[in-house]
Amino acid sequence: MRTESPAAQTIVLTAAAMLAFAANSLLCRLALQQGGIDPASFAGIRLLCGALTLAVIVRSRQRPPSAVRADWLAAAMLFAYVALFSFAYLSLPAGSGALILFGAVQLTMFSAGLRAGERFVPRAWAGLILAVAGLVYLVLPGVTAPPLAGAALMALAGVAWGVYSLRGRGVAYPLAATASNFLRALPFALLLSLLSLPFSGSTHASASGVALAVASGALTSGLGYVIWYAALARLSAMHAATVQLSVPVIAAFGGALLLSEAISARLLFASVAILGGIALVLGSKALRE
Repeated sequence: MRTESPAAQTIVLTAAAMLAFAANSLLCRLALQQGGIDPASFAGIRLLCGALTLAVIVRSRQRPPSAVRADWLAAAMLFAYVALFSFAYLSLPAGSGALILFGAVQLTMFSAGLRAGERFVPRAWAGLILAVAGLVYLVLPGVTAPPLAGAALMALAGVAWGVYSLRGRGVAYPLAATASNFLRALPFALLLSLLSLPFSGSTHASASGVALAVASGALTSGLGYVIWYAALARLSAMHAATVQLSVPVIAAFGGALLLSEAISARLLFASVAILGGIALVLGSKALRE
């Protein structure tokens, strides 16, 4: 029987992971847009289902890794990302939200690199300035600008995810560490749900809302990360960072096709600036002092 080449397998795994990451935005936006669930409940169910899925997969391995060191800061950052992500999508379209999220993630990681002593060549600085300008342009007041509160929440979610990603650098067993972090993030999610009860008065979860949250946690988060780690084993760091630039584009067109969201000229111009700027940085060599 003919088997796929390693290159073909890598392409399939990478494409599946990017679709899963974009689908997280679509599932969350769809659940909240329909009013089927509140953001705190969506975040909690997503984390719970992600933790269960990852725990089953990690335990099913023939040679389970040794105990993973507890990293409560990473767990807190994971919770912050999931919670802020959910509340941001109360008002943001899927495409704008994904663009702000991934732009903030990359800018956070670039900033960490500079702080660690990396020096950018002129082309990289030009790309960084272009990406920041694109983010600023996207959220400037105007008819087609995304809501400022939602954009700020999503930017903070991107910072949290960037810090979480930096915490995971050099981890020996990233899949087991991710499963552990999902589990440790659950108490934060429970606390959020309890704190939101007296203030919102709108805590609710319909069958469809729960189903979308379960899909986001078990499929596009849990299984999505499993697929992504399988792809990462075959990708260079530069390729891994670059392919993630496709996620906001997939989310934007998915939102247009599935959620009837408009793709404005502002979103297109900002996408070109942000993604183009990040691509310039990724394509430039950073020098360490």
